[in-house]
Amino acid sequence: MKSGFVSIVGRPNVGKSTLINGIVGEKIAIVSEKPQTTRTRIQGIITGERGQIIFVDTPGIHKPKHLLGQYMVKVSTQSLEEVDIVYYMVDVTRPFGSGEKYIINQLVNASVPVFLLVNKIDLTDEKVVKEFIQPFCNEMNFAEIIALSAAKGTNISKLLDTTFNYLPEGPLYYPSDNLTDQPESFIAAEIIREKALQLTRDEVPHSLAVEVEEYKQQSNGKLYLRAAIYTERESQKGIIIGKNGQMLKTIGEQSRIDIEKMVDAPVYLDLWVKVKKNWRDNEGNLNQLGYRL
Repeated sequence: MKSGFVSIVGRPNVGKSTLINGIVGEKIAIVSEKPQTTRTRIQGIITGERGQIIFVDTPGIHKPKHLLGQYMVKVSTQSLEEVDIVYYMVDVTRPFGSGEKYIINQLVNASVPVFLLVNKIDLTDEKVVKEFIQPFCNEMNFAEIIALSAAKGTNISKLLDTTFNYLPEGPLYYPSDNLTDQPESFIAAEIIREKALQLTRDEVPHSLAVEVEEYKQQSNGKLYLRAAIYTERESQKGIIIGKNGQMLKTIGEQSRIDIEKMVDAPVYLDLWVKVKKNWRDNEGNLNQLGYRL
């Protein structure tokens, strides 16, 4: 048996969460077009005849503007020290720039193999991919370079085969039926945040947080879930609630569908919207919401 940990790093919105969901076969990390959607470390697990791989999905590495941003970057950079392989994922539609140089500076002295994953090849052709890769190779020698499409599943089997070749022999770190290290309540909160991100305007997303206040299986088999959606300003609260409560209702309806798929049971979802002023720069609030500095 082979086993080990693989950290997935890169700039925001390059497809890290899409990749991990596709590999695991279940939605364990939320996906949004908004940058910096992933805020904390989430592990996705696959187990098979060859062994077990634990994939560590991390926040996109960016220049932090508040305490939450500092936490996110710290989570990403710390993950480089605790794994057997690093996937450095880049988006073929976004040219090489200072953001990539910053990340490569974090990776160049890594003590483990670093794979360069060139994502979204379904949006371009082979010639463009080859030209795109060159500036990265000028900066660093990668153990492997794999062009893929996380959304389409292209070359994912090749990626897994190559990963197992590099992993050491080892035990199963998690039971074979585990797909993630996160509890259902955490994933439920993330699903609610995802729907709010997808449905609201650009001025709201980064100031959104979701906290599950009650998560209880009732005697009738239905799951009762009460959650608070936090914003930083009253005006943002109004956007989340919407005219006559319609936006909050839509967020709840879409969230409930995904949560019911996850728990395989009917769900009563009780959503509330609350204001926590400047919570992203308040250490106490960050700790309460699970972003422990």
